Amino acid sequence: MKSKILFITPPFTQLNTPYPATAYLKGFINTLGYDSFQCDLGLETTLKLFSIDGLKQVFSVINDGNNLSENLYRIYSLQDEYLATITPVINFLQNRNPTLAHSICGGAYLPEASRFEELEDMEWAFGSMGIQDKARHLATLYLEDIGDFIKEVVDENFGFSRYAERLSSTATHFDPIHEALQRPNSVIMDFLVNLLNQKMTEEQPNVVCITAPFPGNLFSALKCGQFIKANFPEVKIIFGGGYANTELRTIADERVFEYLDFISLDDGEAPLQILLEYLEGKRKITELKRVFTLYNGVVSKLDGATELDVPQRETGTPDYSDLLLHDYLSVIEVVNPMHRLWSDGRWNKLTLAHGCYWGKCSFCDVTLDYIQRYEPLTAEILCDRIEEIIEQTGQTGFHFVDEAAPPALMRDLAIEIIKRKITITWWTNIRFEKSFTADLCRLLKASGCIAVSGGLEVASDRLLELMKKGVTVAQVAQVCDSFTKAGIMVHAYLMYGFPTQTEQETINSLEMVRQLFEIGIVQSGFWHRLAMTAHSPIGLEPHVYGVERIGPDFGGFADNDLHHEDTKGANHDLYGEGLRKSLFNYMHGVCFEFPLRKWFNFKTPKPTIAPRFIEFALEMNTDREPRKHSRIIWTKPLPKVDLYKDDEGYDMAEFTFMNKKTSSEIALDADLGEWLNLMLAKAYVKSDKPYTFKEMKTDFESSDLGEFEDVFDGELFDSLREFGLLVL
Repeated sequence: MKSKILFITPPFTQLNTPYPATAYLKGFINTLGYDSFQCDLGLETTLKLFSIDGLKQVFSVINDGNNLSENLYRIYSLQDEYLATITPVINFLQNRNPTLAHSICGGAYLPEASRFEELEDMEWAFGSMGIQDKARHLATLYLEDIGDFIKEVVDENFGFSRYAERLSSTATHFDPIHEALQRPNSVIMDFLVNLLNQKMTEEQPNVVCITAPFPGNLFSALKCGQFIKANFPEVKIIFGGGYANTELRTIADERVFEYLDFISLDDGEAPLQILLEYLEGKRKITELKRVFTLYNGVVSKLDGATELDVPQRETGTPDYSDLLLHDYLSVIEVVNPMHRLWSDGRWNKLTLAHGCYWGKCSFCDVTLDYIQRYEPLTAEILCDRIEEIIEQTGQTGFHFVDEAAPPALMRDLAIEIIKRKITITWWTNIRFEKSFTADLCRLLKASGCIAVSGGLEVASDRLLELMKKGVTVAQVAQVCDSFTKAGIMVHAYLMYGFPTQTEQETINSLEMVRQLFEIGIVQSGFWHRLAMTAHSPIGLEPHVYGVERIGPDFGGFADNDLHHEDTKGANHDLYGEGLRKSLFNYMHGVCFEFPLRKWFNFKTPKPTIAPRFIEFALEMNTDREPRKHSRIIWTKPLPKVDLYKDDEGYDMAEFTFMNKKTSSEIALDADLGEWLNLMLAKAYVKSDKPYTFKEMKTDFESSDLGEFEDVFDGELFDSLREFGLLVL
């Protein structure tokens, strides 16, 4: 009998958009002709919790409010106000009730607790016209107040984008998770299993695939498995996702398989296809691919299949059907316009290339398949999938979720988007490498790119070299400048606590960051404390990086996060809060004149970075000379050309260049105009044949119009590049 499959994303990931793992696998399964269904139980559990019935159950947990803190008692006392407002607010955050914004911003509609005490300057954040965004931010604070109550009174494991993360982080032993799973369900877990029971009864699958991308999904994933095992024992459960791929590669505890039947590693397409063939009696259990299971009573990794992984071009288009796409909540947790992209808006998630084309960073899991195996798609296939997803979802926002989107593929994709006249808004993750010239950034903007995020990490050239990032601070600044001038926002991932990082390097790094924000070429950022993992070069060879691994001991379950001692570096524990506070202010455009030592409650050294280091780096930023194979592209409508004679009888050509707002004219000698007209036609973005810098130069020189360099470096090309000519 052919399998029927239910794909599950357990609580919790994001409120604003679906995590894409199940959509990818459902898209692939479609190509094999299987019947499948998917659900985001994280979203559905959230909607059940934040409803009138859900909040009634939350508040019913309290019998006597006298033992509550002042803040929690306030929320408890205002429960009728929360019950009266919860449905309209949820509808508003689902973009179903936009007029409520006026009531929310009026200040008398929402009950307020402690989250509102830290309310940011609303006028600074949203201006006088941003009433919808103001209301969305206030509604988010309202939900966070309720979330605080739930976490402190009802279920300590609750979080809006995670559940029981504390249990699952560095979980080398399974005992704490196993014990927690035996306890009575909380209100939230009751909601989860009731929803799961409904899906199982309606869909009647014989295979359930559960993804856990993060530690905050693990407990609820196992809770789903526990319920299915108890109530639908004939159903087989396959577990996979980011948590399994990084944490469970050496799992040995048999008790895990009381909740699951199989754990699949790395890309799921081929292992799932082969597992289904095994369950349908078409192959032996020893012929599975990258799967852990109980085999002869022992946890065994079965990897006898000879099939290779499914090529990216054959995985099919991600299928977002079945998901409640109009029920996701667009919240604004942080008012910074770049930072909010992670929580606001519906983004179709798509990958340009499997793996990372760089794959060298010493802190990254470069030995694992999701980084190590680089396989790009073509621009044509990507645009086909983009068009299919738009047709399927009705949404034109895309988040390309690559580890680092390849610049050459981004260029080709942008050209194809413009050629097909596809209207999308997109953002992605990049490396700040020199390939991102000013012209490439302008091309990406023209195709719909609004933002990029990338790893500056530690703003220290010594440490960047030790990290094998392949960039310098000056280079990062120049790339950020090119993106910003093109109108593309920049988010910087920042890191502290890298092995051997000194106190001076930490302060110097903060000074670099201060300058980047003050000049305005980075709009958003986030400081991360280095986490040493078992699959990174640092974790595999800590002595090479001057640190010593001090645990934890492997207890048969997870093996990823490593504890280490950095005897040569600073006391990194001291710096986190000061770095966070300073960055919070810089993202708001304030406190640049604040001495760096004031961010810390202990003595720190003065920065030794020149106060205008970034400014000087930008002054040195000149795009390199075009290579002979550089592509010449004209992105705007072709100009209108009128031939005429001037007052002295010379043949002239007047070019009228149109864009969406204005028009401009250039008058040229007729011979030069003839060459320009032909050149623009060849360079036109819709042309099927790429037009190179070498071809352009050859065409010019064969027309006997003088020295090419004089024209290319002169006013004509300055104007053309301003109008839309790109050299890539």
